[in-house]
Amino acid sequence: MSDAPRYWLLKSEPDCFSIDHLAAAPKQTTYWSGVRNFQARNFMRDDMRPGDRVLFYHSSAEPPAVVGLATIVKPGYPDFTAEEKSDDHYDPKHTKQSPIWYMVDVKFDEKFPRELALPELRGIPALKEMVLLQKGSRLSVQPVRKAEFDAIVKLAKQKSPAKKA
Repeated sequence: MSDAPRYWLLKSEPDCFSIDHLAAAPKQTTYWSGVRNFQARNFMRDDMRPGDRVLFYHSSAEPPAVVGLATIVKPGYPDFTAEEKSDDHYDPKHTKQSPIWYMVDVKFDEKFPRELALPELRGIPALKEMVLLQKGSRLSVQPVRKAEFDAIVKLAKQKSPAKKA
């Protein structure tokens, strides 16, 4: 197994939990809970490791956009919010003895000087294979290729949107 970091995109609705919420969290770190999709859960449980890099994406925003960076600081562990009856993500099938859902801890790295909106991302040739841009892609946790991650970080540091080629 390689020690090289992996790259991910985590989606969050900004009115529920935004990049600013992460930046304001104690030690700029929090658990990423509430994921209730098996494929996304598997990424968190089996594949995410400390040091992996994250693109923070605001979904259900106008427009949806990549807004910053974070780092995975704790690998997957059982999502305790699934055990809390008062939590929106409660699942009576999830127990301490037989957990179903997992979460990771993430740490804020930076908020981009400008958001990279979905329409802009769609116009970047280097991102044409990106999971986020595939028809029907709705996962809240997605793998990202290093080249895609690097292209997005470079674009985010430019003062104006990229020109379509």
